[in-house]
Amino acid sequence: MLPTLPVPVVAAPMAGGPSTTDLVVAVSGAGGLGFLAAGYKAPDAVEAEISEVRGRTDRPFGVNVFLPGAPAPDPTAVAGYRDRLAPLAAHLGVEPGPARWDDDQVAAKLDLVAGAPVVSLTFGCPSREHVAALQGAGSAVLVTVTSAAEARQALQAAPDGLWLQGAEAGAHRGSFADDGEPGVPLRRLLADVRAEADLPLVAAGGLMDRADVVTVLADGATWAGLGTAFLGCPEAGTQPTHLAALTDPRFDRTSMTRAFTGRPARALVNAFVREHDAGAPRGYPEVHHVTRPLRTAAAAAGDPEHLHLWAGEGWRRLRQLPAADLLAELRPTGLSQ
Repeated sequence: MLPTLPVPVVAAPMAGGPSTTDLVVAVSGAGGLGFLAAGYKAPDAVEAEISEVRGRTDRPFGVNVFLPGAPAPDPTAVAGYRDRLAPLAAHLGVEPGPARWDDDQVAAKLDLVAGAPVVSLTFGCPSREHVAALQGAGSAVLVTVTSAAEARQALQAAPDGLWLQGAEAGAHRGSFADDGEPGVPLRRLLADVRAEADLPLVAAGGLMDRADVVTVLADGATWAGLGTAFLGCPEAGTQPTHLAALTDPRFDRTSMTRAFTGRPARALVNAFVREHDAGAPRGYPEVHHVTRPLRTAAAAAGDPEHLHLWAGEGWRRLRQLPAADLLAELRPTGLSQ
């Protein structure tokens, strides 16, 4: 069973740095639900973060785990993309990374997160056995879905709730299959799933302010999930170059692109997207590993044109506030303290 939150707002898990223990503790301490992101981290790092959060707050928190997908359908296309990135990599002073597949050590991570108050699973539909094991350890389980069809499939695993990710959301699209299908706008997704699922729903996708939170709650969501909105919090681990780009008028739109990781993700359109999106192959995490050295070098050099600038469609309304202050701003009026 999901916990009760004084403020029905969740800080979405943001892998790669933004979802720090400081952010999780601040959000949960202010009455919302902070989320650790286990993606890309070694199991011992995940374990250490869970232990730190438990030591700093008695409030509920969540942990997100990536489920593994299939290897790239065309390894030759991924290798060709790696070759095409070589000149840019040389310009940045690095070499492209290896085009390798891995499962992000998911089995070890599922063992480690069991017992965390809330566990969310992304990039696939878990088995009923995996969900039951997490629930048996005391965790409430959320499954990320991006369509009504995925929601119906997820319900067969008997989770405690569904995380609905609308097309407006920043960063990776958490769909079960990387089939290139366009995303469903959040309010339509919420209406479609609400008509079929009688369980708690988290609505996420481009939400930035109190009016957005009130809207999705009125539409039937249990909690509102916000990611980009928390990138401006000092507790977040947002790369300075990324944070600066979110308020830079040069970057005037977002798009879905495979260019950075081989899986569709919403980012501000920069030079990397313009130059490489059309030729980017399907292949996650192979392409992620290929481009990682380039993105790391771009971040170190303060180069926003070659960095993955994840952003939801509401990014222009970003406010740089401490997490507790942001939660106060997001809290719907009329809620009891």
